[in-house]
Amino acid sequence: MSSSMISKKSNCKNCYKCIRHCPVKAIRFSGNQAHIIESECILCGRCYTVCPQDAKMVVSEVEKTKVLIQSGAPVIASIAPSFITKFKGVGIEKLSKALKELGFTDAEETAIGATIVKNEYERMLKAGEKDVVISSCCHSINLLIQKYYPKALMYLADVLSPMQAHGEDIKKRYPDSKVVFIGPCIAKKDEADFYGGFIDAALTFEELEEWLKSEYVTLEEDVVSCEKSRARFFPVTGGILKTMHCDAPGYEYVAIDGVENCMEALREIEEGKLTGCFIEMSACSGGCVNGPAMGDKQYSPVKDYVTIKNYAGLKDYEVTQPESFALRKTLEYIPPSQNRPSEEEIMAVMRQMGKFKAGDELNCGLCGYNTCRDKAAAVCMGKAEISMCLPFLKDKAESFSDTIVKNTPNGLIALNENLEVQQINEAARKMLNIRFASDILGEPVIRILDPRDFVEVLNTHRDIRNKRVYLTEYKRYTEQTIVYDEAARMLIAIIRDVTDEEAEREKKESISRQTVEVADKVVEKQMRIVQEIASLLGETAAETKIALSKLKESITDE
Repeated sequence: MSSSMISKKSNCKNCYKCIRHCPVKAIRFSGNQAHIIESECILCGRCYTVCPQDAKMVVSEVEKTKVLIQSGAPVIASIAPSFITKFKGVGIEKLSKALKELGFTDAEETAIGATIVKNEYERMLKAGEKDVVISSCCHSINLLIQKYYPKALMYLADVLSPMQAHGEDIKKRYPDSKVVFIGPCIAKKDEADFYGGFIDAALTFEELEEWLKSEYVTLEEDVVSCEKSRARFFPVTGGILKTMHCDAPGYEYVAIDGVENCMEALREIEEGKLTGCFIEMSACSGGCVNGPAMGDKQYSPVKDYVTIKNYAGLKDYEVTQPESFALRKTLEYIPPSQNRPSEEEIMAVMRQMGKFKAGDELNCGLCGYNTCRDKAAAVCMGKAEISMCLPFLKDKAESFSDTIVKNTPNGLIALNENLEVQQINEAARKMLNIRFASDILGEPVIRILDPRDFVEVLNTHRDIRNKRVYLTEYKRYTEQTIVYDEAARMLIAIIRDVTDEEAEREKKESISRQTVEVADKVVEKQMRIVQEIASLLGETAAETKIALSKLKESITDE
């Protein structure tokens, strides 16, 4: 399979939206990046359309097309019939005119090839070659069956797609020509590359639109009806059936769109539950008019169907129908790149994810996988990481956080902006004589603490840190820090019980006071003695008093 689509690594934000929408989970996560697994991808384009970061890009073939034009060979465009819903009011004549300004020799509708294909389908059904026949127009569906439903492969019509049939028809009529397909599908790039000889390059409507803008080519609005163009119905759900007679005996005619619906039908076919039917399958919900490369066009089921209906004719194109053998193509089984891991390997990963019993399996799908077991299998295969399990990470983070909150000696209280208690830890409950957390959760903080500091922090958004507060009711000295978490819109109070520290401080102050008092008495006694000695030595009493006062101050400071 060719690399029709690639990831832009720098843009991936690990939102897992691509894996959630990928019907076959063909995406691998590594190094905080999503990588498309080419061997498993069916090129439905879901990841491309849903990525909010525009981290997926389609490989452009505009330059390749320009080289074909510059070669001098006639280059003819095969335009998918869904173009009428992309370029509103622009018919094939005006679109052909614009393409000629870009250097194309001419442009035709792929619906011509669709007519050839539907004729072959009708022949196959009348001949009764297969009990069940699945249309092979959609390359994504073909890849889905080839890779994931090998037992249903025998029922897949081994007939060229409309794009291939039209390409071959053009080259028969213009032997030296080059054919460029233009449509809403990413998978057609791979189909053109894999089955060489039919199509020389494949562009999307997005690429064409950008090319026209870069060359300042304006599309003129003018829709010319054509009676012989019934195959223009092909791009809507049931469009193939609408062009067929649907009268082969023993067959029911069914149209299914959307990969998930097709997968369910394929499971029933493999189980033998569906017989005697022709099934039109389309990977895109609504058909090709809702293709992944429609650009910024918004899909409208009713409007798009009406647009197609009004543009389609009532009769078939006049075509030269090739022999059946000339319309055959080989559709082989594409085996998986690796086998599903064993039960022991899956269970080992399940245990790492904290899933020890059935009740632990949420199967929430947040990681993108339908079940926890599918996610575990993907981890074993190197496609996913354990960290993609968001409930597991949440529980792990909460467990870690709870361990800290429960074991810290400080009291922690969380309030909402209404000053209602949202969380309180055991240390805080002990300080405030609260028996159970449920007694205060959801209640106003005024029931247990003076709310004035909380109100101040809430109004000013300025934190209060290490403020000494005496809780009279609880006979405790505390050191309180109150902060406002703007992101969570919460007030957090951290309360440290300093009652013992305060008692120790008061004890030391009491001892200091007693020491000073004793020192004061000693000094006074010593002063009297010194004065007596000084008088004998002839010193003045004033000088002696000054000296002894300094001595007293020194003792007091200590």
